[in-house]
Amino acid sequence: MSSQRVARGLVAQGSGLLQQLQAAGSCMHGVHACTQQHVCSPRCAHFSAYNVGDSTNIKWHEGMVSTSTKEALLKQRGSVLWFTGLSGSGKSTVACTLEHALVEQGRATVLLDGDNVRHGLNSNLGFSAADRTENIRRIGEVSKLFADAGVLTLVSFISPYLADREAVRSRLSPGQMVEIYMKVPLAVCETRDPKGLYKKARAGLLKGFTGIDAPYEEPTAPELVIEAAGPDGVLRRPEDQAAQILAFLREKGYLSAPKA
Repeated sequence: MSSQRVARGLVAQGSGLLQQLQAAGSCMHGVHACTQQHVCSPRCAHFSAYNVGDSTNIKWHEGMVSTSTKEALLKQRGSVLWFTGLSGSGKSTVACTLEHALVEQGRATVLLDGDNVRHGLNSNLGFSAADRTENIRRIGEVSKLFADAGVLTLVSFISPYLADREAVRSRLSPGQMVEIYMKVPLAVCETRDPKGLYKKARAGLLKGFTGIDAPYEEPTAPELVIEAAGPDGVLRRPEDQAAQILAFLREKGYLSAPKA
């Protein structure tokens, strides 16, 4: 068969398909031409696009596999375990300890650490109030993606502003966020000072440091409060603090598939 005959055949097939679509009332304007203001026909409605913030002509696409199906597969509830507290409060240490304990039980987890995320995704952000807010907004959206995939998502960020943490919660389903407040006195955090940042801040070499010359807004109703010391005044081990969180997750049903 000559190339010309093949080409003519393809053109004919294309014309036939176009006529069928037109007869069925389908949209001939293309996906990007359709907006909420223009819907060619009921069959075109699924092409309607809209604006979100500075993003134009976009549309949410529902996944073919639901979160509940993924949770049933993993036998756990996709959730965001949000560790908040001052620098040196033990957020990363306890989160890391908890993740190891969860993995030993066969759980699917991911750990998002504030310093680590600033090596990549948020490397273009500083520590101004606006940048701190954007830092938390971005990681909140990433956390939601993991949680919706059924993963136990551990997030370790100072996240000093109450409004920013509540904004993250508002993007999640009810019960999907577990706010864990590492309630450790500033004096204890300064004693630890693993990165030497408090010393620099006290010497005036580091400006805008949370707890020194920048505010930290305590959670008003966290799901969990992890105290630095026990009733006897002795500082608690990270393993004991992680065990407290693990017991909470088990008791509240986060470590089993949601009931149908």
